Amino acid sequence: MISFALRRLATFIATLLATSLVVFLVLEVLPGDPALLMLGIDAQPDAVAALRAKLGLDKPAVERYLVWMAGMIRGDLGVSHTYGTSVAELIGERLVVTLPLALIAMTLTTIIALTLGVFAASKHNTVGDYGVMVATQLGIAIPNFWFAILLVLLFAVALGWLPAGGFPGWDQGPIALKSLILPAFALALVQAAILARVTRSAVLEVLREDFVRTARAKGLTRTQTLWRHVLRNSLIPVITIMGLQFSNLLAGTIIIENVFYLPGLGRLIFQSINQRDLIVVKDVVVLLAAKVVVINFIVDLLYAVIDPRLRTAR
Repeated sequence: MISFALRRLATFIATLLATSLVVFLVLEVLPGDPALLMLGIDAQPDAVAALRAKLGLDKPAVERYLVWMAGMIRGDLGVSHTYGTSVAELIGERLVVTLPLALIAMTLTTIIALTLGVFAASKHNTVGDYGVMVATQLGIAIPNFWFAILLVLLFAVALGWLPAGGFPGWDQGPIALKSLILPAFALALVQAAILARVTRSAVLEVLREDFVRTARAKGLTRTQTLWRHVLRNSLIPVITIMGLQFSNLLAGTIIIENVFYLPGLGRLIFQSINQRDLIVVKDVVVLLAAKVVVINFIVDLLYAVIDPRLRTAR
C-alpha cells in the first residue's frame, strides 16, 4: 500500500510541476506583454515600464518561474493588481463559498445518482429502468445555467421559499446555507444524471458475475446482495467519475456563481479575466489544477482500498 501511494505521489508532483510550467509559459513567456495587456493598449510607456518592473517582468524567465514557484510553496501568491490585496487572501475569502457549494453539490449528486443507478439496474428492462434512463438523458441535455434559472423562477420568484442569489456570509448561519441550496441543486442534477447512468451500467455488469448467484443461494435478499456486494464491486468506474465531477464542480462554478451572484472562486476568475488581473488568473488556475491532481490522487488511493488487488499490481 505504501509503495502504491508513493508511486501515485510521484505522479502527482510531476503533473503539478508540468501544469505550473504550462501556465507560466502561456501567460508570461509566449509573445505578448503581460504588463501591456493588464494596462491596455493605450497605456503610457512609462506606466507599462513601471508595472513590468513591479511584476518582475524585466528579469529572465527562468528566474521569474523559480521565484513564483518558491512563493507558491511558501504560500506567498503575490498581490492582485486590481484589488491591491494578497492573492492568497482573495482566494481564501472566495474558497469558503465555493468549497462548501461543491461539497453540498457532490453530496446531492452521490445520493441521487447511486439511488437511481442501483434502482434502474435492479429493474432492468422494466418501466422503472426506462423512466430513469429518460430522466437522466434529459438531465444531461439540459444546461445547468438554464436549469438554475428555472429553479430561481420556481422556488425564489413563484414560491418565495429560497433566496434568488447573493451570499450573506457564514456568520448568518442557516440563512447562508439556504443561499447555497438552489445553486447546489443546479450543479448536482446534471452531474447526477451522468453518474446514475455510469452506476447503472457498472451494477448491471457485476450482476452477471457468479458470486452474485452464490450470495443469493446463501439466503441473502436481492436488496442485501445489491447494496452489500454488487455496489462495492461496481465502485471503481463510479469513483473515477465522481473524482472527475468533484474536480469539475470546483473549477466549473463560474457560470452558476454568476447566475446566483455568489462571491466564490469561479466569480473571482471571471472578474480577474475581465479586469486583466493576470496575477490572480495565474495563481487560481494553478490552484485549481492542483486540486484536480489531489482529488485524482485520493481517488487512486480509494481504488486500493476498494480493490486490494491494486495494492500489489505492477
